[in-house]
Parts: sequence; C-alpha cells; structure tokens
Amino acid sequence: MIRPMPDDDRLPEHAAVAAALRAAGVAVDVSELHGSLCGYVAGGGRAEAADWLARLHADDGRDGDLGEPLERLRAATLAQFDREGFALDVLLPGDDAGLPDRADAMLAWCRGFLGGFGLAAPAERLLSAESAEALQDLGRIAASDLGYEGNEEDEDALSEIVEFVGMAPLLIHADCVRAAERRRKAH
Repeated sequence: MIRPMPDDDRLPEHAAVAAALRAAGVAVDVSELHGSLCGYVAGGGRAEAADWLARLHADDGRDGDLGEPLERLRAATLAQFDREGFALDVLLPGDDAGLPDRADAMLAWCRGFLGGFGLAAPAERLLSAESAEALQDLGRIAASDLGYEGNEEDEDALSEIVEFVGMAPLLIHADCVRAAERRRKAH
C-alpha cells in the first residue's frame, strides 16, 4: 500500500486505473469513479483504504488489496483535498484519446461527483451561494448532451470545463467540511 508523502498528490494514469478495476472485477467507469470519490470527500465522507469502493457503492464490499493504481487514486485524491490548492486534477483519458472520449469522460466524472456527494453530504446544508451554484453547474454539465466538431474551439471549451470542474470540489469541500469543523471547535 502506498502512503503518500505530503506533496505526493499525482493521480495514476487513466489506463492503469482501468486495468486495476478490470483485475478487481469492478465494472465502473474510471472517470465516474474518480468523480464519485471527489464528491464523497467534498461532502465530508471518509474514504478509508479498506472500504472506500464499497462506500461509493462501486463494488460488493470485498476487502483486500485493490492494487497500486486504485490505492494511489484514493491517496492522491485525498492529498489534493488536503493541500487546499487552487484545483483538483480530474482523471480523464489522456490527450491521445479523442475529444468525444475525453468529453464523455468529463460528463461521467460530473455524474460520479453528484452521486458521491449525495452519499456523504450532511443533512444540514452548509453550502454558500457560490458553492450551491457550483454544484448546480456540475449538475448541468453532467446532464449535457454534447456535439463535437473536433476543432480547436471544442478543445478549448473542454479545457475550460475541466478547469472549472477541478475548482468546484474544493469550494464545496470548504463549505461542507471546513465549516463543520469550525462549528465543532466553537462549541
């Protein structure tokens, strides 16, 4: 099992995670799984090493070693939330994949985020107006029906969406997790 150093927040390659999921017998889209993990953590969920896939309802709750790429995905994602940087990395297929594949993976990531957030979000909504709008925007992206011309404008649009999608979870996490921590310390 990998225990990341404080600055070891690099996500594994999309293909490596896909292979690990196949080997573990878990039939879930890689980007959707990463989105689910990010949504779960943003909502305050604890993604423990032993059972994080089960918590996301991504497998039947089997225990054991899921392989280095899946553990790295979990550990690096948690490290990115902990660093409180500007944005998270969004796990999508590489640039060698076609625009439609990468854009569809972005939609799957957003759907996963919404599902993961729904599993962990506190009953008492702590979202600021800005976070609530970001969550609504993620919902609109997830529900999008995209058309592709495959030109540079489409590539630029996808890059802008990826940039936004990387920032939204940290904003939501700050409201759900950090605000709750501040309230607990105040009482």
